[in-house]
Amino acid sequence: MKKIVSIVLALTLCIGACLSLTACGDKADFTVGICQLMEHESLDKATNGFIDALTETLEKEGKTVEFDTQVAGEANLCTTVINAFTSKKVDLIMANATPALLAAANATTTIPVLGTSVTDYNDTFSGNIPENVSGTSDAVPFDEQAQMMIDSLGLKKGDKVGVIYCTNESNSLIQYEAVKKLFEAKEIVVEAYTFSDTTELQAVVTNAANNSKAIYVPSDNTVADNDSVVGTICTEKNVPVFTSYGGAICYASLAIDYYELGYKTGEMAAEILLGNKEPKDFEIATLTPSVVYNDELCGKLGITVPEK
Repeated sequence: MKKIVSIVLALTLCIGACLSLTACGDKADFTVGICQLMEHESLDKATNGFIDALTETLEKEGKTVEFDTQVAGEANLCTTVINAFTSKKVDLIMANATPALLAAANATTTIPVLGTSVTDYNDTFSGNIPENVSGTSDAVPFDEQAQMMIDSLGLKKGDKVGVIYCTNESNSLIQYEAVKKLFEAKEIVVEAYTFSDTTELQAVVTNAANNSKAIYVPSDNTVADNDSVVGTICTEKNVPVFTSYGGAICYASLAIDYYELGYKTGEMAAEILLGNKEPKDFEIATLTPSVVYNDELCGKLGITVPEK
C-alpha cells in the first residue's frame, strides 16, 4: 500500500511540474520568456501570433519550445518579470510593448531580446539600439492617418481634434507630436487630453469630447485596455473616434493586424534560436496597415463611408 501511495505521489508531482509543451521527463530544446505589459486585445493578439509562429517553425525543424508567459500589469513590474527570466537563463525574451522592451534591454546584453507592439525603437533607445535587441514595430504612417480623418470628417481650418493618451507611455507621446504637427500644417487645432491613472480617464474623455470635433487615440496600451470608456462617452456626444490600433470604438482606422505583427516576431525568433541569425542581423520590421471603416458606427454618427 505504501508503495502504491508513493507511486501516485510521484506521478502527481511529475504531472504538476510538466506545465510546458514537452512531455513529462523531457526537456524542451528552447525556453522563451514572454513579458506582456498588460492584457488587452492588441497585445494578446501579438503574443498569440508570436507563440504560433515560433512553435510552428521550430516543429518543422524537429525542435520544441517551452514558453514562460507573464503579464506584468503595469510598467514598473516589467523589470520584476524580466529579472525572473534572466535568472532562469531563458534562451530568448519577447517583450510585448515599450516598457517591457526597455526592462529587457536594461537587464541583459547577452540574451536575445525581440520587441513587438513598439512604436519607435530609435526613440526608445535614443538612436542606439543594443546589439542583442531587434523586433517589430506597430508604427503606421501618421500623415496618412491625419489625412484620412481630414477627408472622411471634412475637417477644416479652426476645427479641433483632441488626442487622448496616457503620460506613462512614451510611444504615445511620439505619436501625439507627429499627428499634432501634421494637423497643424492644415491649420487644424490639436489639443492633448492626458492622464496618468485610469481613475482620471472618464473625466479626461468627457472634457475632450466636449471640446473637440473628433478624437484621435494613438496606439496607447492603457487607453486600449479601457477604450470602452472612450467609445461610450464619445458616441453619446456624437464625437467620432479614430484609433491608431483599430478596435470597436473607432469609426475608422488605418491600422495593422497585431496577430500578424506577433507572427512576424515569432519567425524572427526562430531564426535566432536555430542559430541562423542574431538580433543585430534584423532590421526593425513593420507591416502594411489596412483601411477599415465601422459601417454601423459611421451610420450612428452620420459619417459617409467612401465607396472605395
